[in-house]
Amino acid sequence: MQGFYDFWNTVIRFSDGFHMWGAMIRMCLAVVCGGIIGIEREFKRRPAGFRTHILICLGASMTMLTSQYLLLYLHEVTDIARLGAQVIAGIGFIGAGTIIVTKRRQVKGLTTAAGLWTSAIVGLAIGAGYVEAALITTALILVVELVLSRFEYFIMSRARNINLYVEYKETTALTQMTDYLRDRRVHVTDLQITKSAAATKNPCAIFSLEMPMKMSHDKLMTALAGIEGVVSVEEL
Repeated sequence: MQGFYDFWNTVIRFSDGFHMWGAMIRMCLAVVCGGIIGIEREFKRRPAGFRTHILICLGASMTMLTSQYLLLYLHEVTDIARLGAQVIAGIGFIGAGTIIVTKRRQVKGLTTAAGLWTSAIVGLAIGAGYVEAALITTALILVVELVLSRFEYFIMSRARNINLYVEYKETTALTQMTDYLRDRRVHVTDLQITKSAAATKNPCAIFSLEMPMKMSHDKLMTALAGIEGVVSVEEL
């Protein structure tokens, strides 16, 4: 164990320098960390995936390396954190491009945007030579995106508040749905009527509901889908 620690410490200290090999180690670590973060997004077919995360992490790392080089080697009078601060602010433009609001009032892309922002911070840490923190953060990001996402789904599946998108054919179906909800003591906190974006142009309803403690989401959705005239029921 001590031998591995000595080897790791030697590698880290070697990467601190601004010689070619030190810069190469940092750049390669940025590619690895950015790729690890991005590959999970790629598997889920998100707009910002494997290559996007690599490029952001690599660019942020190079930015921090450049800041240090200007101060320590060229002896320029500059704030070493200025370029890094611009990366943190500027990455918001790319992150905003991954966030969309669908016609069903769903907000998608927030996790991807947060991952891009964090990937940039990891790159800054690598460029600054704080490799240990960058690797730990990369591992924690994977835990959040792979493990805690299941825990989040577990919590959401048992939440009392639920939003449902329902497409139906006739107004009588909407009446039957509201009657069913009232009989089951499901409180309708909000109801919006719109039209489907599909070619059918069926009317749609977006329900905001507060459910009793013992009623499951799947049971409610199955019951509503079984009402005559209801085309589809989806949870938002």
